[in-house]
Amino acid sequence: MTAAARGRFITVEGGEGAGKSVQTERLAARLMALGVKVVRTREPGGSPGAELLREALLSGFAAEFGPEGEALLFTAARIDHLDNTIAPALKRGVWVVCDRFADSTRAYQGAAGKLPQSWIARLEEVAVGPLRPDLTLVLDIPPELGLERARRRSGGAAADRFELEGLAFHETLRAAFRAIAASEPERCAIVDAANSEEQVAADIWSAVEARLSPAQPLAQAKP
Repeated sequence: MTAAARGRFITVEGGEGAGKSVQTERLAARLMALGVKVVRTREPGGSPGAELLREALLSGFAAEFGPEGEALLFTAARIDHLDNTIAPALKRGVWVVCDRFADSTRAYQGAAGKLPQSWIARLEEVAVGPLRPDLTLVLDIPPELGLERARRRSGGAAADRFELEGLAFHETLRAAFRAIAASEPERCAIVDAANSEEQVAADIWSAVEARLSPAQPLAQAKP
């Protein structure tokens, strides 16, 4: 897979209620309006095998196995997702916009779950290998505001396994995502997700334009 022919891989990360799903949808739509072929996907999930694991991971069932078990299940889902959705799309020259990826495992099971980062890094090497994102957009939001947004968004539906965690857990997540972005500035861009949806979308687009130049002629993607 050469750099010239390969599609671009964009991931969107952040804590609960940061607006990742909305912004991945908006970003994918804006890219497609330029004629860029896009696959919009998510984690956990994004492929048949990974979607089967999504319910166990978000319902809280997998929490019974502890952070190590959760991390292994997320990794199994990620391998299926990469093999069946992400890697084939990139090989065809299609851009991939993904709601969460490996940085979420670093933050949730690593920092918040207190697993050694060296252990998480080994899992990541097995699952992801050289197929790293070209750009990671970290949607940064105060945990209190993010959790309130998540509650409003749910419309009274039951919170998922991670939304039920206490404020200290979510503060740890925020710090972890900010630390990841600070440690890899060439890959990551922090976006203030406390702003309006429109302003966040505009800031995301500025980062994508500056780093990936989507309006430039692209290698022809196969259907």
